[in-house]
Amino acid sequence: MLQIEKISKNELQKLPSKCGVYFFFSENDELLYVGKAKNLKERVKTHFKNPSSKDLLFLDEIKKIGYILCENEVEALLKESFFIKNLSPKFNILFRDDKKYFYVGITKENWPRVFITHQPVIEKKETSTIFIGPFTEGKSLKKVLKILRKIFPYRSCKKFPKKPCLYFEIGRCPGPCKEKIKIDQEKMKEYQKDIENLILTLEGKKEDILKKLEKEMMEFAKKEKFELAAKKRDQIESLKNIFSHKIFLEEIPKKEEDQAKDLKEFFSLEKVPQRIEGYDISNLGKEMKVGSMIVFEKKGKKFLPQKKEYRRFKVKTVKGQNDYACLEEVLKRRFSHKEWKFPELLFVDGGKNHLNVAKRVIKEKNLDIKVFSFAKRKEKVFFENFPPFFLDTLPQSLKMLILNLKNEAHRFAISFHKILRKKRIKE
Repeated sequence: MLQIEKISKNELQKLPSKCGVYFFFSENDELLYVGKAKNLKERVKTHFKNPSSKDLLFLDEIKKIGYILCENEVEALLKESFFIKNLSPKFNILFRDDKKYFYVGITKENWPRVFITHQPVIEKKETSTIFIGPFTEGKSLKKVLKILRKIFPYRSCKKFPKKPCLYFEIGRCPGPCKEKIKIDQEKMKEYQKDIENLILTLEGKKEDILKKLEKEMMEFAKKEKFELAAKKRDQIESLKNIFSHKIFLEEIPKKEEDQAKDLKEFFSLEKVPQRIEGYDISNLGKEMKVGSMIVFEKKGKKFLPQKKEYRRFKVKTVKGQNDYACLEEVLKRRFSHKEWKFPELLFVDGGKNHLNVAKRVIKEKNLDIKVFSFAKRKEKVFFENFPPFFLDTLPQSLKMLILNLKNEAHRFAISFHKILRKKRIKE
């Protein structure tokens, strides 16, 4: 049994108003219940002053109360789970079957999947899975996983999608759905190590995980794999921050992101754009080439899609596969439509050469429109008259705007391709 100081249930005023885990004991020191709290004194008092129907089942049996302090609520959540699993408190175990508790499931695959479930049940046909828990709060658990996913990016999809999702785009998943990564044994082993470290963290083994990461960092450094060593160093620092600083898991009102203002200030624009047009070229073979035009307009502090103003283009003059020539044709045809409202800002899915094509067309048309582009492979954003930016260096509001523009332009182009393919099959 835990060697902790206990107080009588009549001495609640002695409990600290700090974050931690509390324990309810019977007269003969049987452990009845374990819980966590941001404020131990207030939470324990609530059990007695405003008892739930479940509290009434064991309140009369409580004679002593114990507690341990935690640095923050992440640590409290993990330690509560550890004590419930290892000490089997009488009423926690009794309540566990009513779907109140949550578990983190991790599949045993080459690229393990991480997910949350109510009950750790494995069907015979499914891949074997390990379960970590129980955790008493799904909302808090989701927020802890969100924090840890930044340190140990993981896969959460049941089946590999045909193309990497947004989690991959923002660095929260290694992207095992990509063919080249899927067969990369070194990256797969490194991912499996990250999952092992995620498991240790979720099990609350703070000292073990930090020692393991430090050992891995030193091994990479000796092999002169400095990029991987730096990754381990960053993981160590991030975990130390999580375990040593006060991290609140309750909802904190977030300052509303102002995409319009951020866009104007970051790229030194004279005024806030009211309309952004985005373009993408898609081709299937040498014959079927299409272009998409999407429109985002300023609505309050954000830019939102205006789907009624989207346009599609069949490329007519370009022979063979030449994205730059296709883009040039699409833009020239678009700006010949003077009846369509013109944008102040134009986005192109592609790199520096795509940017230059768009700039050239705009100059020929004598238009006052700024241009920027995004090269997915290099994760770089190109804005005219600026050096390129890495996507992660941009404010979060702009990062999401660029990814939304890119994904929407690509989706619209691909949807046109599908329509044309269906028509061709019918013909």
